[in-house]
Amino acid sequence: MEHPIHMPVFQGDQPLYLQLYQHLAREIQQGRPGAGKKLPSKRRLCTMLGVSMSTVEGAYSLLLAEGYVRSLPRSGYVAAQLHDVQTQPVPDLPPAPPPSSQWLYDCSTSAVDTTAFPFSSWARINKDAVYQNPGLLQPGHPQGDEPLRVALAGLLAQYRGVCCSPEQIVVGAGADYLLSLLLQLFPLGSTVALEDPGYPTAWSAVERHGHRPVSVPVDQDGMNPQALEQSGATLAYVTPSHQFPLGVTMPVERRSRLLRWAGQAPDRYLLEDDYDSEFRYASRPIPALQGLDHGGKVIYLGTFSRSIAPAIRVAYLILPPQLLARYRQVFPQSACTVSRFEQETLRQFLVQGLYSRHLRRSGNLYRRKCLIFTQALESCGNLALTGQNAGLHFLLTAPHLTEPEMVERTAERGICVYPLSRYCHQVPPPPSTVVVGYAGLPVQQLEHCAALLGLALAPITPPPGSEPPDAPP
Repeated sequence: MEHPIHMPVFQGDQPLYLQLYQHLAREIQQGRPGAGKKLPSKRRLCTMLGVSMSTVEGAYSLLLAEGYVRSLPRSGYVAAQLHDVQTQPVPDLPPAPPPSSQWLYDCSTSAVDTTAFPFSSWARINKDAVYQNPGLLQPGHPQGDEPLRVALAGLLAQYRGVCCSPEQIVVGAGADYLLSLLLQLFPLGSTVALEDPGYPTAWSAVERHGHRPVSVPVDQDGMNPQALEQSGATLAYVTPSHQFPLGVTMPVERRSRLLRWAGQAPDRYLLEDDYDSEFRYASRPIPALQGLDHGGKVIYLGTFSRSIAPAIRVAYLILPPQLLARYRQVFPQSACTVSRFEQETLRQFLVQGLYSRHLRRSGNLYRRKCLIFTQALESCGNLALTGQNAGLHFLLTAPHLTEPEMVERTAERGICVYPLSRYCHQVPPPPSTVVVGYAGLPVQQLEHCAALLGLALAPITPPPGSEPPDAPP
């Protein structure tokens, strides 16, 4: 026996079959008709509603496809059993972090100068990659396309002194992603030595993968080797070319001591994050630690997020032969997380010499920015700068203020600086020091930003009339 249902009211621009389907689905969800109850036949529904047979058939086909009704031989359509779903109240969402646009100047360490991006050449190469390589629509090599890995191996050998074969390179969508893969190659509960102060994301990644992070202090030459030897670690994460955030460069004597530590046990490795190695202003780039390694003890991690742009999510990991074999066992069915078109665009950018040209141009831009900004800050007096000879940030110290006072005073002037303590885990931070990035600040506004910083961090209130002029447009 057919169960009565409420008849729909057709209105709006949607097709009649879709409106009928939506109405009948709501009826069944609300228990009209109940589970197992028969719906009107298609012919009867046509008569009741005054619509065509195709309208009713279209609605019933959708209901049948989604499981709202079942079709029984010689019986027509009956309503399916729908179970009650117990819903919980949705909790209030935590407040979103304030947008960076609230700041007059955001001295972020992760920003780059977007005016330096090679828009025309990148767009041209990307267009050619899409139109001339239809084969890139197919799955590629799980470690990244071989032509890109060949280009990377050649580039790193020429500019960073890295010794590797293309087979050792794993391409992935960002350094954090590749760090996550790497940590899965070590037994659960492994001890990982981390620079302190250092990269906070690395600390959380180690904990997230079930390992034990150990703080190792950083001195004027980098990670302290004596503390490393006492840490019990099997993996040490280091940034020898430009330590983040202190900005120190590890000399060769310290590098050799770390290599000796790694060579004293078969399961010990150094993870070299070659952070900001492309930008040095007082000397030529320092060769990578990996190039000094003759025992397969250094894992090399690099990225194009600083030298090209953070949104170009291409990073690479170079694994020693022992870890490469382990990687292929742990991830036998993995797929590369970088689009093959993006890989081909980057490859062409490298082999055509455009990347080298871009590095020279952007390096000159950042050198100029660093000089303008630091000279303007040094002229303010009562401020000390360190770590400005490389990378895209430096440390700013105001001895007469505490770190919280520095952050608060600069915020009152609309400037966001970053407390050094946020990068410390167990080591107490140097007093009265903040981290200042300048890459994302416009050149024409650097002196105004420095003047505001000088006023904010001055030991006494400046006399009337000493306010800096308005920022240039």
